[in-house]
Amino acid sequence: MNKELANRAAAATPSQAGDGFTEPPPSTEPAIWTRNFRYYFVARSAGLLSWSMLPIAITAGLLKSGYGLGTAGYAMAFLVGPFAGLVLFGGVLSDRFTARRMMIAADLGNLAAQVLLAFLFFHGIDELWHLYALLVVAGTANAMFQPGASSTVPLVARDVQGANGVLRTSEALTSLGGPALAGVLIGVASTGWVMVVSAVAYGTSAICLFALRLGAVPAPPAGESLWRNLVVGWHEFRSRSWLWGVIVIWMFFAVLSWGPQLSLSAGVIVPAHGATAFGLLNTAFGAGTVIGGLTAIRFKPRRPLAAGALAMLAYPLYPLGIVLDWPVWLLAAAQVAVGIGITFWGVMWATSVQTQVPGEVLNRVHAYEVAGSVGMFPVGSALAGPAVAAFGTDRVLQVGIVVALLTATALLATRPIRTLARVPDRA
Repeated sequence: MNKELANRAAAATPSQAGDGFTEPPPSTEPAIWTRNFRYYFVARSAGLLSWSMLPIAITAGLLKSGYGLGTAGYAMAFLVGPFAGLVLFGGVLSDRFTARRMMIAADLGNLAAQVLLAFLFFHGIDELWHLYALLVVAGTANAMFQPGASSTVPLVARDVQGANGVLRTSEALTSLGGPALAGVLIGVASTGWVMVVSAVAYGTSAICLFALRLGAVPAPPAGESLWRNLVVGWHEFRSRSWLWGVIVIWMFFAVLSWGPQLSLSAGVIVPAHGATAFGLLNTAFGAGTVIGGLTAIRFKPRRPLAAGALAMLAYPLYPLGIVLDWPVWLLAAAQVAVGIGITFWGVMWATSVQTQVPGEVLNRVHAYEVAGSVGMFPVGSALAGPAVAAFGTDRVLQVGIVVALLTATALLATRPIRTLARVPDRA
């Protein structure tokens, strides 16, 4: 596969070089913290911080403006819906025009949306459709950004797994810090100032991405239609049994276990132990994700997906603790273990995709991956309420526990997944 990637990259024409920058940095630079990766790390962290603040800011802003939770739910649907529906086209466009250009365009689109959202909240929401339209812009921009966020990692660091570990650690920290920062800004100022900070973050991301110096970036043949690009991406996705095998397994996991768990755990923990305890448990999960990311930087198993599947065996601990009515301290310990396991799996998975799939189709393949896995999470969340009404909370959690165990078992039992070997770091 390494030889194939090298041959395809070498065959790229000057027009496929995309950004026209100099060749990648020499191997005398660090395996992870190259000049390019430092810029990319700042860009990605800024974008993640902004994205993590948005749901809190929108919900709080609407409630302070006199709107109900139903309106806040519709707002989140307008934000997430375009992402789920358009991420496939984001992958195609990133392969056609280079991921860097699409990410910069997406950041500028998000910057404009955040500035207008700030104006909206500073001056009051006269028409809800104004808010919904801006959230559609933000969701669409993130759909255009996401495919390139994955495919850029192999271009900016020789140690792809280590770089993914660093980025997952940043993601964990921003997911903890973003909502907290949004809450503070809303408390001492207003929702509009959250949007101002978010706009600055997206502007910072765009500047850092513009500063990247990338070599030739493989691209689809000139003249191919968008539809043909999608078809080729699907063929590349379908031709790798380890790839689509993981996604099929993950779809069941997302609908039956991962998706329902957040709302169900809140519905049990908050009445029994209070909102503070629930916040503590989410912080414990965040701490686990940081540990998992740091672990993944150093530990490089020969069979990454097999090692990641073993780490996923920790996932059922938290719902099991809820069913068995564990004390909060033990639930917190379970959450740390879950955070470590799911983050370690995430790094192994992202690294496998980035190093095993040819560069000219990587954005499209990643888009299919996101659509098939992350896209199922809202389905599981939506089904949680009706499932609880029909079967009860404990029964739904018990099903989630069993499905999580079967997920790890299925990953380990599927030979192409279990035996997939790690691609060595570039020299």
